[in-house]
Amino acid sequence: MKNKMNRLKRREHGANAVLLSPMYLFTIVFLIGPFVYMIVLSFLTRAETWGVVNEFTFRNYLKILEPTYLNTFWESIKLALLVTALVILIGYPFGYYMAKLSPKNRGVMLMLVTIPFWTSSLMRLYGWIIIFRANGLLDKLLMGIKLTGEPLKLLYTYPAVVVGMVYGLLPFMILSVYSSVEKMDWTLVEAARDLGAGPVKAFFTVTLKCTMPGLMTGVILTFVPSMALFFIADILGGNKIPLIGNVIQDQLMKVHDWPFAAALSVILMLMTTLMIFLYRKVTGSSDTEGII
Repeated sequence: MKNKMNRLKRREHGANAVLLSPMYLFTIVFLIGPFVYMIVLSFLTRAETWGVVNEFTFRNYLKILEPTYLNTFWESIKLALLVTALVILIGYPFGYYMAKLSPKNRGVMLMLVTIPFWTSSLMRLYGWIIIFRANGLLDKLLMGIKLTGEPLKLLYTYPAVVVGMVYGLLPFMILSVYSSVEKMDWTLVEAARDLGAGPVKAFFTVTLKCTMPGLMTGVILTFVPSMALFFIADILGGNKIPLIGNVIQDQLMKVHDWPFAAALSVILMLMTTLMIFLYRKVTGSSDTEGII
């Protein structure tokens, strides 16, 4: 009987291994493989004309310490912090109150938030060009209500890039906060109010702590991409606001310095890992299920 049970278990494990093998293969080929290749490439030497030379070097990482690239990193971080702050200010209240709506209204709002994902992000950004351009929709509106007397030069400016990034990343914050608030145990808030806490104190001591996993997930999904979304800076900023993503693109497509581009990408990956580590510290979570 015992041998029969062992055989059944071995067959079950074998069947599970067969069923999971496509997932393992996909992970190795499309996730682990490219990541390892990127790390190895970052330590190789650029060839004089094209490609790389198999010579180990730290030169690619030392090059990042040059003032030009450090300044680009710093400007990217400042933009990411500004965009993240604005996304939190708009997205947290939106996701919070959306989760407290009736099921019918909640479904409508959820559909409205997710509709932008149904269309190309490039098409949506070109819509902002129509709004921001001289004598565009925004200019006509402002001049129509007599707030301005002449067209504003909003397109290809820093504020235009910020608006574009906030618009593109806001749904990630809204959906992350919405998911946390929807799962929240509201009896904890009622208990805090019964013990004498006011609405503000109950929010900061109970609600905010309970929804912190969703908030931190939204921060990660906003902060990291906003440093590398070079196509938004190109389209709405006219390539006047270089981000670290622009530098990586230029190194790949124009300069053909693939090892240096790989080194920059590794640094971005390390920053992402740091953000996930902070997420786990703040939320006390032992996994990254909320992010994935």
